[in-house]
Amino acid sequence: MAKQQQKSKDKSQEGPSTSMSKISDEGAVNAIVEELVGRTGGRGEVTQVKAKVLAGRNKGKSMRRNVKGPVKIGDLLTLRETEIEARRIRGSNGRSV
Repeated sequence: MAKQQQKSKDKSQEGPSTSMSKISDEGAVNAIVEELVGRTGGRGEVTQVKAKVLAGRNKGKSMRRNVKGPVKIGDLLTLRETEIEARRIRGSNGRSV
């Protein structure tokens, strides 16, 4: 019987890991808080906001983001990526907090 050889990958020749492929190469981007949408999280510790991206590939795009900690309209956020948007809060009527 012939033995089958296992093929092993040389990790030094692989490209960037797939887990980091979601984060773009442009680095951190600033965004300004336009609207407070509501509170979320198990205990209400996270605030969902609408933020407008100020630079980068998605400049001018308004998107929903979840923010932990104190936040108010006009605050500046530093986003690591601008591709993924937060899910809408269930039961929200679009009212500001």
